Amino acid sequence: MGTWGSGNFDSDAAADHLSGITGRLLSEIEEAMAGDPVGLEPDDYGGVVVPCDIDLLCLIAERGYVGAVVPEPAVAEAWKRTFMDVWERTIDDLEPEEEYKKTRRAELNRTFDRLVDLARARHEEQ
Repeated sequence: MGTWGSGNFDSDAAADHLSGITGRLLSEIEEAMAGDPVGLEPDDYGGVVVPCDIDLLCLIAERGYVGAVVPEPAVAEAWKRTFMDVWERTIDDLEPEEEYKKTRRAELNRTFDRLVDLARARHEEQ
């Protein structure tokens, strides 16, 4: 195994570890996106944890560590379209305040856009 620095993530073993962690996050997101759209509704588990998983993935990938994986840009863009379509079609059923809808929509868009931007940057490097 190679080591290229003194940091916690500066070795092949650490890169493998990060690849496993980010790979699991990607798998969970992929599974939720491929499943029944009902599972992505704002009050369902997937509707809550998919943005959390994306945020965690971004936090790790933004550090630039070797081994952190992100999806292809087209995949990230498709996830955003799918998720936001479900959110827009179902959020009113929960009768939220307009201000909450506005701020939550903005946060969701920022979260997905962050992933799309990371995916584009990472895949342009390759």
